[in-house]
Amino acid sequence: MKKLLLHSCCGPCSSACIERLLAETEYEITVFYYNPNIYPESEYLHRKSEQIRLIGELNNQKVKFLDCDYEPQEFERCALGLENEKEGGARCPKCFALRLSKTAQKAKELGYDAFATTLTVSPHKNAQQITEIGNQISTEVGVAYLPYDFKKKEGFKRSIELSKEYNLYRQNYCGCRFSLNN
Repeated sequence: MKKLLLHSCCGPCSSACIERLLAETEYEITVFYYNPNIYPESEYLHRKSEQIRLIGELNNQKVKFLDCDYEPQEFERCALGLENEKEGGARCPKCFALRLSKTAQKAKELGYDAFATTLTVSPHKNAQQITEIGNQISTEVGVAYLPYDFKKKEGFKRSIELSKEYNLYRQNYCGCRFSLNN
């Protein structure tokens, strides 16, 4: 069975993505939690615990979890000079690239067949831009990028339904400390 490393920003977003991937592909999925952009650390830990809880409640042998260290200094370096950008501005693609690059590198290191991200489920994120970044990183790192626009087929709506079903914490900002002011 092929293995997919799925970058996830949070449990609510991953819920519909995991459901769709299990229904539409033959991948064994490992949810990869790498989000140095999330602020403060208590928010990061809350989102991570919800992600782990969701995977446990899914009780599916085809879904595993892989954690990363919390590295806010990596995001700070990435966002340097872009602190005043609004959400969706020039800071976001840098953040996407940071997280997708780490995902691709980890996928290559661990022998995964492909990587993907849940970021495209959000109506606040540009799926085409994320796919372009994913494809570029795929070429650089040498691991296939699975270009899924999870927002399609009412993916975001489904993530809200699943969040209610699993009683998941739904945050009200992307996680970045700069988006708190927007």
